[in-house]
Amino acid sequence: MAYRLEHDESVASGLRRVIAEEIESAGEGLSGGKKTARDAAIHDARKSIKKVRATLRLVREQMGDVWKPENARLRDIAARLSQFRDALAIIQTFDDLKNRYKDEAAGTRLRSIRTGLVKRRRESSQEEDMGIVLNSAAAGLRRISRQVKNWPLAGNGFEIITAGLEKTYRDGRKALEHAHRDPNPENFHELRKRVKDHWYHIRLLEGLWTDVMSAYEKSLKDLEDWLGEDHNLTVLKETVTAEPASYGKPTEIDLMVELIEKYQKELRADAVPLAERIYEEKPGEFSRRMKHLWDSWHAETEHGPSRTAA
Repeated sequence: MAYRLEHDESVASGLRRVIAEEIESAGEGLSGGKKTARDAAIHDARKSIKKVRATLRLVREQMGDVWKPENARLRDIAARLSQFRDALAIIQTFDDLKNRYKDEAAGTRLRSIRTGLVKRRRESSQEEDMGIVLNSAAAGLRRISRQVKNWPLAGNGFEIITAGLEKTYRDGRKALEHAHRDPNPENFHELRKRVKDHWYHIRLLEGLWTDVMSAYEKSLKDLEDWLGEDHNLTVLKETVTAEPASYGKPTEIDLMVELIEKYQKELRADAVPLAERIYEEKPGEFSRRMKHLWDSWHAETEHGPSRTAA
């Protein structure tokens, strides 16, 4: 089934189902249960883990003492996988940057940097056997999966997730304030994480979507993409400038940094106004609007007409 709550299940049952499906999907991909290339399996597994952790944040209060250790286990598995994914992602970010600014980076310019990044990826893959790490991660996910049925989740109504929805939204507003006050990479990365959580929560509530909510979800996806690219560029810049001797000519590194800063300025010029629109409501107003949509969704069981406005 899809990553969303269904009309014919209780909220607690729906959350358990979504979590179990994502964990199972991630584990199967890593262990070879799916015919997926390793890079794609790692990428998909990390996405599934992010979905699960975002879902758990919706019910953190209800999870009580169980939340912290389970979240930590999922975080640790994702971190072990990131050593393989990040080395590839940084090359993709570099290629996207070079393609975006073809005139400035024409010909062989920046070639030495890519050569260094490819060498770094090759070395990182050799440091630890990928198969061992993936099998260990899959086993860890299976252990977590067996515990899902015992997690303290109960209840049918929207009240189970109200506090989590409101907190995540409030955290996003705070992160935006911090990015406004001090627009450093750390604050923009924190904003990106909070936006991603909020985006996953809205996707869980897909059944509630009106035309307005569909547009809202698309805006969240765009914002997450822009902030994600901004973070990737920061990682690329920090990686190369931390060990410049490994990445070739100083003139090429200077050009790369110039292009990164140019692109980040463009990304933030788009991202900040969009984030301001997304987080313009007060948290309480937002959660009440979601509750109204939830009630309307369930009331439609008998009446049937689709909604076209929030």
